[in-house]
Amino acid sequence: MRVLRLLALAGVLALPALVRAQREKLSPDDLDYVQRTWPQAQETNTGIRYIIEKPGEGTSPNPGDVVSVLYVGRLLNGTKFDQNLDRAHPFTFRVGRSLVIEGWDEVLQLMKPGEKRLVIIPAELAYGTRGRIPSIPRDATLVFDLELLKVAPEELKLDHVP
Repeated sequence: MRVLRLLALAGVLALPALVRAQREKLSPDDLDYVQRTWPQAQETNTGIRYIIEKPGEGTSPNPGDVVSVLYVGRLLNGTKFDQNLDRAHPFTFRVGRSLVIEGWDEVLQLMKPGEKRLVIIPAELAYGTRGRIPSIPRDATLVFDLELLKVAPEELKLDHVP
């Protein structure tokens, strides 16, 4: 009986490590690289890592709100695959409508207007096992420099935005 209690206690004590291991979405090699390259990165409960490079002010976007964003997207090895840094014509879309990768929908709802973040998104929350060939390979961890320029509440009707 005592042995069973000890085994149960050991199982309970090991549970947080097991849950943490199940949540990790980066491959071991990617995780090692990310931890060495950005040791100060914070982590969301879904496995996105980020560094706030410049804080913003105001209200974070909610699902349905229209956001305007500047970004540079790179593979973990530094290869740039996409960007929009044109302040006159930022990338604009509705948050939470599956118009962008899941990682963007998640992390933008944590940002405030004017905020700049370096964001590391696991493949599962980006293009997954399919990738976006030829520029993004299968199972690629993505790194973005994101700047949230503006948030327009859902109530505002913007005809040109999906």
